[in-house]
Amino acid sequence: MQKAFDLVVRGGTVVDGTGAQAFEADVGVKAGRIAAVGKLSGAGATEIDARGQMVTPGFVDIHTHYDGQATWDERLQPSSWHGVTTVVMGNCGVGFAPCREGDHDLLIRLMEGVEDIPFPVLADGLPWNWESYPEYLDRLAERRFDVDVGSQLPHAALRVYVMGQRGVDREPATAADIHAMAAIARRAMEAGAMGFGTSRTLNHRSSDGSPIATLTAGEDELTGIALGMAAAGKGVLQVVSDFDHPQEEFDMLERIVAASGRPLSFSMVQSPRSPAGWRNFLERMSGAKAKGLQIRAQVASRPVGVLFGLELTVNPFSHHPSYREIKDRPLAERVAALRDPDFRARLLSEEGTARAIGLSPSRFWDRTFPMGEEPDYEPTQDQSIAAIAERQGVSPFEIALDHMLTNGGRGILYLPLLNYPEFTLDPVYEMFQHDCVVPGLSDGGAHMGMICDGSFPTTNLVHWTRDRTRGPKLSIEHMVKGQCRDTAETVGLFDRGVIQPGYRADLNVIDYDRLKLKAPQVVYDLPTGGRRLIQRAEGYTATVVAGQVTYRDGAPTGALPGRLLRGAQAAPARLAAE
Repeated sequence: MQKAFDLVVRGGTVVDGTGAQAFEADVGVKAGRIAAVGKLSGAGATEIDARGQMVTPGFVDIHTHYDGQATWDERLQPSSWHGVTTVVMGNCGVGFAPCREGDHDLLIRLMEGVEDIPFPVLADGLPWNWESYPEYLDRLAERRFDVDVGSQLPHAALRVYVMGQRGVDREPATAADIHAMAAIARRAMEAGAMGFGTSRTLNHRSSDGSPIATLTAGEDELTGIALGMAAAGKGVLQVVSDFDHPQEEFDMLERIVAASGRPLSFSMVQSPRSPAGWRNFLERMSGAKAKGLQIRAQVASRPVGVLFGLELTVNPFSHHPSYREIKDRPLAERVAALRDPDFRARLLSEEGTARAIGLSPSRFWDRTFPMGEEPDYEPTQDQSIAAIAERQGVSPFEIALDHMLTNGGRGILYLPLLNYPEFTLDPVYEMFQHDCVVPGLSDGGAHMGMICDGSFPTTNLVHWTRDRTRGPKLSIEHMVKGQCRDTAETVGLFDRGVIQPGYRADLNVIDYDRLKLKAPQVVYDLPTGGRRLIQRAEGYTATVVAGQVTYRDGAPTGALPGRLLRGAQAAPARLAAE
């Protein structure tokens, strides 16, 4: 006998993504769409008992860097471990299309430098069976994933493709260059790009140290590209910038959005250089909204920080002479050496070389923290390495070394850099209450050896709605709306992020009381056996993509219903008519 539904999620507390109060209901799914929400008598071919658990839309992560991984991997982890059912990549202007054969290594070095994805991993993993951006999308469309994947046209690749070495050298684009870039941008949007990403920050450098090609691109170039998108009538703009001159630069962004009619989002953080600067951006976004311009900020839900350890890219001793003698040995051998009293004494007596100053946490012992098995992302100053060392009457280097030697040499140090200059997340709390702010900046798929923030969606629930003790919390309904409907609509995905009939059947069943983040760990599962940091969670009972269960209790089911998204997606027909 045929069942009424393909899937029924029974008796859960539904947080539907609209911001409305949670309610108890069944959710019926048919043909990849939500068919009914309420008390359902009809059975499902598959049923999930969600009694006592929370049911949310699948999370939409609009700031990832799976541009390489998506060409060789079916499972876009770590994001899909954290309830994410849709990812958008091509952010910050870095990616791999368009690209001529002679420029492969150049784009790999850029991704290696900006996003800490090793050259050998990308050189071995990327199939390079494309040149143009539409061809890149076609190759992705041939693949199957555990999430839906949207891609943005990366500015650095576009600039190099059109301008060659002049683009790399950051020369101003000519009128002919801008015309060519605009034409490619138009074709990219028509082929299914979600939008266009660019970077204007000195933090983004190639692995040879040179700044990203887009750093000083002029307003005429950015406007020309945006007008190319406007000619297609599609696509969003994504920007990351140092905002050294915030008023002038925001003025420029407003002019670009006004001229093109294309929505824009930018990365907003609390910077140590300007701890109150984010307030200005909130005011400017409200002003832009009043003018009918859609400019939104993507905000990280916890401090953006660097991780240090013996298995990671950098540790406090990376440039100490004694450590350099053993740095290439297997971890177990390095741990044995570091536990030897004579070697330890010699190492602690040394100083690092000058080139390490910008990398080592030794400049920031008062802001560096030992990370535990259940990470604390809002630590107090008295938990810092400096404070512990002072209490124990020893050197901070000794405390750091002892912690890194825990767990067989896998102990991790955490240095929060952005969103934490005042040792509080209260500014993030205020940011998240603004109607032009969405959660973002997870960088899933990037920063293999220094940062592990693909778990931001879990932090949104665990920290902000349940566990925070050092300030006010946010409601579950607010955070789910932010990570689902608001993020989806920011990039033009109006078909998901809400649990209502007609919407995509992307769902999470979450054991909210049991939900927690585990500590980051290192695995060696990339091409060539490359290393990466991952972070898993407990408490996701099931994740559903397009009506198919992709994960149960954190383990993949084998289902791969995720596909390439070809651009913006309209709201369900009935709702659009309303």
